[in-house]
Amino acid sequence: MASILHPLRIGKHIIRYPIVQGAMAVRVSGAKLAGAVANAGGVGTIATLGLGLHSPYFHQRKRGNFFEVNRLALIDELTEARTISPNGAIGVNILVATKDYPVLVQTAAACGANLIVTGAGLPLTLPMYTTDYPDVALVPSISNLLSAQIICETWQNQYNRLPDALIVKNCQMVGGHFTQCENIGSPEFSIESLISQLRDYLEQQMGVKIPLIVTGGIWDRTDIDRILAIGADGVQIGTRFITTEECDADRRYKDFHLKACSEDIVTVPSPVGKPTRALRNPFTEQAMAGSSTALEQRCIANCLESCLCRDTGKTYCLLQALAKAASGDVERGLIFSGANVRYAERIVSVKELMAVLTQQ
Repeated sequence: MASILHPLRIGKHIIRYPIVQGAMAVRVSGAKLAGAVANAGGVGTIATLGLGLHSPYFHQRKRGNFFEVNRLALIDELTEARTISPNGAIGVNILVATKDYPVLVQTAAACGANLIVTGAGLPLTLPMYTTDYPDVALVPSISNLLSAQIICETWQNQYNRLPDALIVKNCQMVGGHFTQCENIGSPEFSIESLISQLRDYLEQQMGVKIPLIVTGGIWDRTDIDRILAIGADGVQIGTRFITTEECDADRRYKDFHLKACSEDIVTVPSPVGKPTRALRNPFTEQAMAGSSTALEQRCIANCLESCLCRDTGKTYCLLQALAKAASGDVERGLIFSGANVRYAERIVSVKELMAVLTQQ
């Protein structure tokens, strides 16, 4: 029998189930998926990277540059998500490495997000952008103890606050970009070791108990129970939510995941300078072979602070590669995936999937 799943408190928000839906770009996890997960008792998360692509604002180009387009699209997504789930927990994932990071944080806080989750960098100034919105929970993503120490001590010294929770990346299993690839097989970098280190640091040195939410390789209830048993307070699940009716991606993207298995997972170079996990297709074959001339290298948005595609002409446009895949071009796009891919029989509703994940 599975253990009982207890509610998860993140800042001032109490989540019925300790499950956070992972952010997936571009427009894989938008308002429809986030709203459905929030309705089902988890945290629904909108991914902001490239959110303005394929929006009416992007095609008009009358209302500002790409960053203004992103801001307007985020407002629309938050409005729609809140319409779907008036009382659920809605989060917004914002990458520190994007140029419109401060604007998107302020927009998310002002437009009703319950949580702001950050990734792709240390959000050392995040509290500064949300001063007027004390009820918005701030949740940085980290992959090691040092990152947690830097964030916690900087925030405490400069803003007299601490994170409301931490998303802890299991670098051995997480989808998309990951770090510490040279140490990925070392026992001291296991998720069990990292959770223990973080708990000791937070409770013994900082004197607080901050919820630790593990992400990477979590597929079913057995995985959830295993992660909670090692001391985590919750889990973040991304890939499993792709094969749901409410997932915002094209049906061809969902079907591609539906047929995937662990043998399809490959590690691909990325414009951000880190390795990334994705599903094998013609695009990844070209990227792994270094066939940059066969990949789209035109920078379409100048969205990242640092980008090998824009700055050196190497690799490919990350935004365009992700957007192509999510729009249904599963041959010429980049399809992120966690390492723990298992057979999924069919597309299900979020309500049905959450029932499977949470049943006692």
